[in-house]
Amino acid sequence: MAIKQRLSFDPKTFLAKVGEGRSIDSYSKDQVVFSQGDPADAVFYIQKGKVKVTVVSEQGKEAVVAILGASDFFGEACLAGQTRRLATVAVMADSVIVRLEKAAIIRVIHIEPAFSELFIAHLLDRTIRVESDLVDQLFNSSEKRLARLLLLLANFGKEGKPEPLIAKISQETLAEMIGTTRSRVSFFMNKFRQLGFIDYNGGIAVHSSLLNAVLHDQPQIKI
Repeated sequence: MAIKQRLSFDPKTFLAKVGEGRSIDSYSKDQVVFSQGDPADAVFYIQKGKVKVTVVSEQGKEAVVAILGASDFFGEACLAGQTRRLATVAVMADSVIVRLEKAAIIRVIHIEPAFSELFIAHLLDRTIRVESDLVDQLFNSSEKRLARLLLLLANFGKEGKPEPLIAKISQETLAEMIGTTRSRVSFFMNKFRQLGFIDYNGGIAVHSSLLNAVLHDQPQIKI
């Protein structure tokens, strides 16, 4: 009797379809995916759009800790025993997001090496990004931190083509993310525009020439 060959598993196809323990929802701009303090019982995957991750302190001060885009996961701390969300995630533009229940993602991680590879790559990329952010805060000027943030938001250095236009994002949000004031962000944004690094056209258009502002004077770390 012929033995049926198991079809190869494609993580992207898996994440594009509704199935056991996973659902797909569309979100409008500013809609909240989950709030700080909510039960942590699922991992999310962004098919399309961008989300903003914010944290509010006991004193009521809000900080933007990350902006994530297509092909990013979030909420994965539930897999490490987190029972309550430590941050709020809200969409910045119309988005399509996959919700994977905790049991469902644990199951597919265990049985599908291709998915495990994709998910581990995401975790490593996030770890590297956090370390880079820390180095950026410790060693770079606020001008270079802003330039780097704009390049990251436009997907420079990531797979795929850079985005020609960043979704509308306030200068207050940019200031929160790089640890400076809105007035300093406004000054640097005007400078970047005058130098031809960025343009305003219903959003922020970031040009590759902005890389010069980041690469010209990188902090030197001894190895």
